[in-house]
Amino acid sequence: MEKLEQIKRVLIQCGGIARTADFVTAGINQISLGESCKNGDLKRIRQGFYQLTDDDSLSEAQYLRALLPEGIVCMESALFFYGYSDFAPRKWSIAVPRSISLAKLKIDVVPLKTYYIQNELHEIGKAAASFDGTELAIYDRERTICDCFKYRTRLDSETFGKAINAYAVDDKKNLCNLSKYAKELGLYKRVMDLMEVILNG
Repeated sequence: MEKLEQIKRVLIQCGGIARTADFVTAGINQISLGESCKNGDLKRIRQGFYQLTDDDSLSEAQYLRALLPEGIVCMESALFFYGYSDFAPRKWSIAVPRSISLAKLKIDVVPLKTYYIQNELHEIGKAAASFDGTELAIYDRERTICDCFKYRTRLDSETFGKAINAYAVDDKKNLCNLSKYAKELGLYKRVMDLMEVILNG
């Protein structure tokens, strides 16, 4: 019982999800973790990550923050967050560096739609936002719009059109950053030609 209380304390300190290393630092060895899993007190959610079996309070955003810190909310999820789309995606659209280990993407508790990004382009336009009280990395408005052009074939025409038009009338848009990112991502002509038409229309 004392060991379980120790485990619970570690999990509380770690926000509900803890790594093997967190438990070891607190003096709880892997044998004890294995026993707690067998007893049904503890649940392994991925290699090296645990939560209490009866803890149903964790949100998908909390799982993402703990299990995929390299991930950046993008595309469909970012469009919905910024109000550029009315469609609430069933899966989280997440950008990850191409060099990421595939084992890190084995997350059963969160439905993912993964976008693999070249390492040197992965953090362009990276910002942060709160999802039900949990802060996650998200691409800013301008990177999200650039990605709409980059992944045009993954979006239907209505979603693409609504996103571009919603951005054009957004008071928070930053056309300098849009131009800068479009150059860095090799999308300058495509992005600026259409945006000029919409903004001057």
